[in-house]
Amino acid sequence: MPESSRPSPEEIVLYEKDPETRIATITFNRPEHLNAPTIGARLRYAELLHRANVDDQVKVLVIRGAGNDLGSGVDLPEFMEVYTAPDEGPRLQDYRLTEDDDVRLPPQDSFRGGAQTGQWFADPRSGCRTLQDFKKISILEVKGYCYGWHFYQAADADLVISADDALFGHAAFRYAGWGPRMWSWAMTMGLRKFQEMVFTGRPFTAAEMYDCNFLNKVVTRDELEDEVGKYALACSRTRPTDVVYQQKLFFTMMKQHQGEYLGSILSGLFESLGNYVKPDDRDVVLDEETFERGLNNTVKDNDAQFPPDFRLSKSGRRKPE
Repeated sequence: MPESSRPSPEEIVLYEKDPETRIATITFNRPEHLNAPTIGARLRYAELLHRANVDDQVKVLVIRGAGNDLGSGVDLPEFMEVYTAPDEGPRLQDYRLTEDDDVRLPPQDSFRGGAQTGQWFADPRSGCRTLQDFKKISILEVKGYCYGWHFYQAADADLVISADDALFGHAAFRYAGWGPRMWSWAMTMGLRKFQEMVFTGRPFTAAEMYDCNFLNKVVTRDELEDEVGKYALACSRTRPTDVVYQQKLFFTMMKQHQGEYLGSILSGLFESLGNYVKPDDRDVVLDEETFERGLNNTVKDNDAQFPPDFRLSKSGRRKPE
């Protein structure tokens, strides 16, 4: 999909606030593409979190997705554009640069070519780790797919309320072998269960994620919006916002003592080593041949190799082995 035909960041990420309740809401509004954020939408998300963080009329932030899903990760066609033309517009935009800035990016096969991207995802300005640094109360409403970039938000939110039909995971475990900011998932899910997700690549159900203490509450889809509203209202009526800020500082210091940011920046090291990974005979390789054939077809064929309940696609999970 050419950039000109994609919705604007303002259309993809909606924002509203109620000064009376001091509850703000961010809505990912691209349901026809499983709420996939473009680069511009991800950067807008970072800016909105910054705005809500400063705004004295906001104490609680609810994050949700329009339609049937929270979201299934980034915009794949745009990802292909960045992957195949790393020196051009989309990658520069990701770093908040333009072609007029006269900046030459490092070669893709260099150490910095990979490490720089991983380090950028650990920067709050990138929209990947931003929620981790948010100093108000955040509540994530999950339904349907919660994959990839949206799964980052689930690890970083203060409270996560989920519909019972949700699936959690990251496709990177199937294709790259790691995902940026793995520390947060390992610490919130527990090492043993997260290792299962990484090594098998399979998605986890809401029930499984609740059992490993990743979720605060699981309800039916019909109950989800009301349950999130109840939690948001309760949080908005607790101690003053100054106290909330102090509470968040406590948790921030606790996480940093455990190495949260260290875990984030280590992703840059793994990203930089990706060029040295040699595929096995049956591995899916993201190369020019893959892109010519079509990334969606490659993903579907790879998904079909796994047992039905290990597949990422809901339609694929319904097909017999």
